[in-house]
Amino acid sequence: MGTSYGDDAMNYQITKDPIKIENVVQKVVQREAGAITTFIGTVRELTHGRRTLYLEYEAYESMALKKLEQIGKEIAEKWPDTKTAITHRIGRLEITDIAVVIAVSTPHRAESYEANRYAIERIKEIVPIWKKEHWEDGEEWVGNQLGTREYTDGKPGEEDLHD
Repeated sequence: MGTSYGDDAMNYQITKDPIKIENVVQKVVQREAGAITTFIGTVRELTHGRRTLYLEYEAYESMALKKLEQIGKEIAEKWPDTKTAITHRIGRLEITDIAVVIAVSTPHRAESYEANRYAIERIKEIVPIWKKEHWEDGEEWVGNQLGTREYTDGKPGEEDLHD
C-alpha cells in the first residue's frame, strides 16, 4: 500500500454499504491538525420541485478511485499539511441516506473549510459517478454530477471518462 502526499490510498473509497461518518473522520486525524471539517452529502426529497422517491448511483469504480486520490493530491498541493478522506456510496439510496462523506484536516480552520469545499466541487467535476433519479411520475439518468451532460443509455460514453 503506497502513500501520496500524506494520504493513504485507503482514504478514498467507493462502497455499497452505508457510510459511517466517524470511520471517514478517523482517517484524517493528525497531531498537527487544529481543524477537521466534514461534508456529508445526503439524498434529498425535493429537486426542482419534483418529489424524489430514491436514487441509484453507479460508478466506473477504478477510475473513480483514481480521481478521488487525484483530488486528495490537489488539496495537499494547495493546502500543505492537509489530510483528506472521501467515501462515496453507490447503489440504491433512500431519502436522507448519506451519499458522500468528505473529511479534511488542516493546521488551521480556514484552510480546512476551503479544502473541503474544493473536494466536493472537484468530485462533481471529474469523478465518474452518475445517478438515476426515481420520481413519483418517472425516472431519469441524470448524467454527470454537475448536471451538464446527459447519459441517455444510463452510463457515460468513452468520451466522458477522460478529463
